[in-house]
Amino acid sequence: MEKVGILTSGGLAPCLSAAVGELILQYTKISPQVEIIAYKYGYQGLLLGESFTVTPEVRRCAHRLLHFGGSPLGNSRVKLTNIKDCVKKGLVKEGEDPQKVAAEQLVRDNVTILHTIGGDDTNTAAADLARYLEQHNYHLTVIGLPKTVDNDVYPIAQSLGAVTAAEAGAIFFEHIVSEMGANPRMLVVHEVMGRHCGWLTAATALEYRHRLAKSEFLPDIGLGREQHDIHAVYIPEMELDIEREIARLRPIMDQVGNVNVFISEGAGMDAIVAEMELRGEIVERDAFGHVRLDKIQSGQWLASCLAKRLNAGKALVQKSGYFARSSAANVEDLRMIHESAACAVDAASQRCSGVIGYDEDRGNGLSCIDFSRIRGGKPYDIHRDDFHEMLAEIGQK
Repeated sequence: MEKVGILTSGGLAPCLSAAVGELILQYTKISPQVEIIAYKYGYQGLLLGESFTVTPEVRRCAHRLLHFGGSPLGNSRVKLTNIKDCVKKGLVKEGEDPQKVAAEQLVRDNVTILHTIGGDDTNTAAADLARYLEQHNYHLTVIGLPKTVDNDVYPIAQSLGAVTAAEAGAIFFEHIVSEMGANPRMLVVHEVMGRHCGWLTAATALEYRHRLAKSEFLPDIGLGREQHDIHAVYIPEMELDIEREIARLRPIMDQVGNVNVFISEGAGMDAIVAEMELRGEIVERDAFGHVRLDKIQSGQWLASCLAKRLNAGKALVQKSGYFARSSAANVEDLRMIHESAACAVDAASQRCSGVIGYDEDRGNGLSCIDFSRIRGGKPYDIHRDDFHEMLAEIGQK
């Protein structure tokens, strides 16, 4: 009899809890006899042999998971091929191969189908595990679900959780923007998650302006749309010419009385890192070798570049990242999660390994995409009509 394992890994996204719930619901509906376990804290739990058993009570109440953010299983950032980091964290002993330890745990647990919910690193690591086990005569079917608020995985048209994160970020800024009246000549910088891809920043800005268009204002007493609007959007895919932007934003500050800016946390990253290294500072990186974006503070850097030159009375930097990524999935994401989980369970029944996604190379149809086609780093298309129109409307084109 088949035995199913589930794990969530990497950073949080609004789809995790709902995806776990939908997988349990789908198996309960189609194969109620199948045993399911869930590893605690992703690959950490797999290495340590720590897991939950999905009991009949959990199956009966799995629908409750659809309405929560975060992951009930817990996440971690563990790279199985980074042996030094795994040893440092106490997940394996000196001389042990984390991939072998993880594979042997799956064999001990009799898991034949592994569902991984995460980004490209999470899912390709699972594919490597499947290959390792195949070489040792143990067949493991691995089926990934794509989780990333950046929406930056090839060839997936829409990653789970990203739409919700954009909506949550827009709601966050609806509150923060009111701070523009807390001080004369206020500079409000909204820092949005996004390392190399500006999708979330762009989508959040578009969603915010869509919501803004539905509001009614009263400019005669100072409640104007221009004060609440976005005046600049900076993402990694665009060149950031600080001098040109200062010249453009200065008249806005003079006429409107405040300036509101959206910036991806990865925008300007190379310049910031270069400045830090020039000062002799150590640039922290995670287990995957990525620069710790929470340590370089792109929003603060931008505020320091703009505030004095715009003669700002005060500069306020606010990050929506944790607010957005911890949100419960919205209606649109719940629809995609439901469809994807159903497709994942169907793929499992056919012993088809891959990542379930809307394949942009094949008409955005939902299918099980071979792991060889999965990779991260997909940039945002800055030539999209809606993004291009927004930049033109705010005077940034």
